[in-house]
Amino acid sequence: MSKSFHDQFAERLITWHEAEGRHGLPWQGKRDAYAVWVSEIMLQQTQVTTVLERYSRFMKRFPNVKKLAAANIDEVLAEWAGLGYYSRARNLHACAKQVVEDFDGHFPKDPLLLEQLKGIGRSTAGAIAAFAFEERAPILDANVKRILARLFAIEQPLQEKAVTDELWAIAERLLPKSSQSMPTYTQALMDFGATWCTARRPVCIGGQQKCPFEKNCQANLSDQVLLLPKKISKAKSPEFICSMVLLRQGDFVLLQKRPPKAIWGGLWSLPESDWISRTPVNQKISQNSSQVGASDLLKTVFRGQDVRLLVKRCSSLSHQQEIKHVFTHRRLWMRIWEAKLQEQYCFSDPTYQWVDLHKLGQYGLPQPIKLLLQGLSLARDVGTKS
Repeated sequence: MSKSFHDQFAERLITWHEAEGRHGLPWQGKRDAYAVWVSEIMLQQTQVTTVLERYSRFMKRFPNVKKLAAANIDEVLAEWAGLGYYSRARNLHACAKQVVEDFDGHFPKDPLLLEQLKGIGRSTAGAIAAFAFEERAPILDANVKRILARLFAIEQPLQEKAVTDELWAIAERLLPKSSQSMPTYTQALMDFGATWCTARRPVCIGGQQKCPFEKNCQANLSDQVLLLPKKISKAKSPEFICSMVLLRQGDFVLLQKRPPKAIWGGLWSLPESDWISRTPVNQKISQNSSQVGASDLLKTVFRGQDVRLLVKRCSSLSHQQEIKHVFTHRRLWMRIWEAKLQEQYCFSDPTYQWVDLHKLGQYGLPQPIKLLLQGLSLARDVGTKS
């Protein structure tokens, strides 16, 4: 591909963005590194429509990096609940503390320094530097990788390090000469990949619009647009089952804080048994588990706890429902068991806590558990009014 194309790419892309790009998103046009950073972390692996609903609310709750750093992690996780990939929220909180402690509350403008902060990789560092400080720093998210793989007909799997290095080098060469153009250029690159050069329906395949790069795109010229970048077949997601116990005492429910590095790390959830593979045999056992005694079930859920007194206090233990939840790389079937107590049972383990159903909003909850408990709360309120 000619050198002139490299020189013209940024200009053509910015011209395209003026007419066809996305405008008016709440995080666009921001030069505050904190606001840019929050939006970039939220937009990782989360659809724009979802972030639109949550970004402004998060910024209102934590308007600057010092407010976020001073917040309790439970407050942050509660505000993040429903966005998924909760390690992002934990990293967000840790990064805010780093910025306050190491940089006096100001994000560094150097991409290399940004990259040293918790949860910020090279591409996110480039985006923050470009948007907030007009630094000539490239980005290379999934959309940009797809654009470059098609433009330059890169046929090797993008996961290979040599290919990633090549893509970074290309991204560097395509940057506009003027640093003042970096915010618009970076937004244009993101928008082009998200709306025009999409994975399944790029505009050049039967679309009405004319791609500004159709005469330069090697994938288009060789009729390989839908073949690039090459996809690696994924193994079938593993499936698991577990039992969860919903202990209720009046308007209170027992929750347990999950370990930081576990799935749903740091969130509050129902006490649960170990996950086991959902093989045909285990699935059959799970389906017949209504015959399991209360003592045996509670022992598998409250591991290491003396549950003899708890068993005596449970007025009943009944299977209520099974909830299926799909993660990115696995699926989980949760069998929900409910028991009611006349008085709260005190656990020696501090990870267990009785929570008022009125105050669920103060706790970060996994989405399926949040919906389950909200249903309980609604049913309670309806019953009270009637």
